[in-house]
Amino acid sequence: MEQAVKGAISGRFGNTGQACNAAKRLIIIESVYDKFVEGFTNAVRDMTLADPLDERTFIGPMSSKAAATNLQAQLDSAIKAGATVLVEGGMIKDKPGAWFAPAVLTDVDESMDVYREELFGPVAVVYKARDIKHAIQIANDVPFGLGASIQTQDADLAADIADKLDVGMVTINAPSGSEANTPFGGVKRSGFGRELGTLGITEFLNHKLIRDKS
Repeated sequence: MEQAVKGAISGRFGNTGQACNAAKRLIIIESVYDKFVEGFTNAVRDMTLADPLDERTFIGPMSSKAAATNLQAQLDSAIKAGATVLVEGGMIKDKPGAWFAPAVLTDVDESMDVYREELFGPVAVVYKARDIKHAIQIANDVPFGLGASIQTQDADLAADIADKLDVGMVTINAPSGSEANTPFGGVKRSGFGRELGTLGITEFLNHKLIRDKS
């Protein structure tokens, strides 16, 4: 559980949550939901916004005021529609720049816009799943499909879940990331084709077809 919480914090709030493959949605099995939420929300409350040029800083300002304003509108919309606020956050208007305090929401359902929108910033949405099947259903019920991360000590279960997730990349027991030697890309509205790795290199090659039909 400690590893899962740590990975969720890194995956959701790294680069102030402004990464295409960040952990936008945290889907937790009901049997461990309360324990995870307790550890996760405590960790979020302990985060301190600081100077992004300081190497010790984990979370800094957003990329622009426009980005922060858009995220605030999405957060307000979710709350107005009935989402539960576990950690209050939002734009810090009395501080110069695009500062946004981390927020955590739950009880987001299909009727809300944010259920199928990407929150590109430091707002985490936590979902409670009845079981593995329900968790996979929630994960796939969005128009995006770039990457996913699975946290489990059961290797066979991880492989089974990874096969059923409608995404281009799956990372097991670590936040989603990218490396030069592995392909990077998604499905659905997250694009097509692959960058990096051997699959990416083939995009820059001219393949000659020689076909003998005699």
